[in-house]
Amino acid sequence: MDLQQMRYVVAVAETDSFTRAAARCLVVQSALSHQIARLEKELGARLFERTSRRVRLTPAGAAFLPAARQCLEAADRAAAEVAAAVGEVRGRLVVGLIPTVAAVDIPTALGDFRRRFPHVRIALRVGGSDHLVEQVRQGALDVAFLGLPVTARPHGVAAHELSRDRLVAVVAPDHPLADEPVVDLDRLSREVFVDLPAGTAGRAQSDQAFAAAGLRRDVAFEVSTVDFVMTGLVAQGLAVALLPSAYVHRLSGVTTIEVVDAPVRVEHVIWSDATRTPAATAFLDTLGVPDTPSGANQGFSSHGVV
Repeated sequence: MDLQQMRYVVAVAETDSFTRAAARCLVVQSALSHQIARLEKELGARLFERTSRRVRLTPAGAAFLPAARQCLEAADRAAAEVAAAVGEVRGRLVVGLIPTVAAVDIPTALGDFRRRFPHVRIALRVGGSDHLVEQVRQGALDVAFLGLPVTARPHGVAAHELSRDRLVAVVAPDHPLADEPVVDLDRLSREVFVDLPAGTAGRAQSDQAFAAAGLRRDVAFEVSTVDFVMTGLVAQGLAVALLPSAYVHRLSGVTTIEVVDAPVRVEHVIWSDATRTPAATAFLDTLGVPDTPSGANQGFSSHGVV
């Protein structure tokens, strides 16, 4: 058994095709099929079921795949550590982020990093803060950018606070509140809202603020991410939203209003010291994150959301 055979197995599993896997691995299909057949003979079990229409993992293949990925990741980390020891950063950097990250200009930061370390391959993953924390804990992400209520801290990871930002109301241009310079939560509580799903970190700061003020609001629309669907609902006058002030300048077709008693969102960058790679260390250095961050490894408070 060797690493190349494992790479072939992973490629077939991810593409559901020996042909596409061979193209990805830059080998002829016969060579890839031969190596997988040799591996299956050594293991004493078939890893794939092959028909004229599809290729799929057998139970033995499904059991083999996670271990193969771990072996390949360990080999990549070992190679990256050796390269770093002689002054060269290479390998892979997987970055997670919320859609509304505003404390860091991600394209600019990645551009600076890429110019300094051209041999690092970069992957981006977008998701909710709670999911990103779990992915960093598990080692699936190297670095992630989160937005959390002031009452919460990421648990089980190292963290550095990047910024604090007050939320603003976002309404349609012809909304009755559109000409108001400021508004408060009491007035907003009479409106219909669009927001992220209940229980998510991105929703928590707004829910907590209304609850602390003794107010209830009607969240008639829930969306999985802040994108054209949310802003489209607002622009059509179907709902209003609360979004970070540093983010809303990217939106068009809507009007923003300052909220005098607005909730606050805190943006963090997080990573795992246990699995930190040379590429992750170099990226954090590019961001100017100190080696010993304040607030690292603190747990979510009782008001936090994971």
